[in-house]
Amino acid sequence: MTALPDRVTELVRTLRTHGLRIGPGETVDAAAALEVLGLGDRERVREGLAAALLHHEGQRAVFDPVFDLYFPLRVGAPAASGDTAELRERLAAALAANDQAALGQLAAEAVDSLGGYGASPGSDGFSAHQTLDRLRPQTLLARVRATLAQGARGADFTDRLTDDEIRRRIEGFRQRVGTEARRRVAERRGADEIARRALRPTADRVDFLVAGRAQLDELRRSVHPLARKLATRLAARRRRAARGRIDLRRTLRGSLSTGGVPMRPVLRRRRPVRPELVLLCDVSGSVAGFANFTMLLVQALHDQFSKVRVFAFVNRVDEVTGLLRKGAADPAGLGDRIAGEAAVTGWHGSSDYGTSLGEFAERHLDAVGPRTAVFVLGDARTNMSDPNLPALRRIAERARRVYWLNPEPASRWGTGDSAALAYADLVEMHVCRNAHQLGGLVARLLPV
Repeated sequence: MTALPDRVTELVRTLRTHGLRIGPGETVDAAAALEVLGLGDRERVREGLAAALLHHEGQRAVFDPVFDLYFPLRVGAPAASGDTAELRERLAAALAANDQAALGQLAAEAVDSLGGYGASPGSDGFSAHQTLDRLRPQTLLARVRATLAQGARGADFTDRLTDDEIRRRIEGFRQRVGTEARRRVAERRGADEIARRALRPTADRVDFLVAGRAQLDELRRSVHPLARKLATRLAARRRRAARGRIDLRRTLRGSLSTGGVPMRPVLRRRRPVRPELVLLCDVSGSVAGFANFTMLLVQALHDQFSKVRVFAFVNRVDEVTGLLRKGAADPAGLGDRIAGEAAVTGWHGSSDYGTSLGEFAERHLDAVGPRTAVFVLGDARTNMSDPNLPALRRIAERARRVYWLNPEPASRWGTGDSAALAYADLVEMHVCRNAHQLGGLVARLLPV
């Protein structure tokens, strides 16, 4: 086993590769926490390192599986287990009793006996999916419920509450199986490789196009912290911009008193004016999560702009600025509000960028002026309809700048029904696949 100081530094290095910002100070704090806590209680060690290294609760989704790799519960294979039927019987009993120690032991035995694959002796690897597919813990709900009912003795539990609790315990066991499978593979291939390849990225680095409900919920919770960070960056850019450029004529005139050496550069002072912002968002199913998150972020940043207007479209365009402002307290329901209250679809429900851009140029071009930055959000997939390049050109000619944020990788632009390359000839198009990239683009591209 790796020496303890090396394990701590490897843990920190791996967490950094997954996007967690951990400095030398936090690393020193983690080492000091270990010195105080010792290694007698693994869960105390976990919580102590988490307190020293992490900045918010959302980072636990990355920290916990990495911790399990560098501070494993056990080393080597568990004691030999029985057949699948016996494992299921013992699992049902442990779930009913909520015996955490027994559930941990059963997870290890199940991975060892059911999860191995490969041709070499003892198997080359271990699969949590294969283990769970063979053990089928989700089918034990009825058996565990019957056991709990026998022991309840008239306690006032509803079937639904009981079932929810059983499902929670089964899900906890499934997570234990995943942890155990990673541990066994890490013993063979090294913790660094498994930590790099087999762990979920943080929610801010998950592609918008594949993010699940839980990840989108976590992203929505991160909107206001991200907005505060971006507001600080924008304010700093605005202060720098206020200094202006060097006034060459006045600088040279002032250098006469120092023998022609421009010791004191004179700057053209400028009065920065807060810009206007227009969002034009595709809210069709494929990119709705990306659009909704960006709209919520801009709403949280609205104090940084003199005016913000937001338009949504699928194959028709409608302004949703009011819906966004009214629904700030319920970000999870933004998509439903737009679908129910805004006229964003016509006779079909597929994206039509050409029609939408044309309608915006005809009906809402007054929202765009020489101080306006326009952000178009979408994958530029036209479903084989006319991309209507003249409409986008009209918008670009009227606006200060137009940026297109595309959640698809650049390698897919121009493939199939994508008109991304044609649009990119008219406006700046940037890849924006996750919240981390979005934050960087917003901080860099927004005018000051």
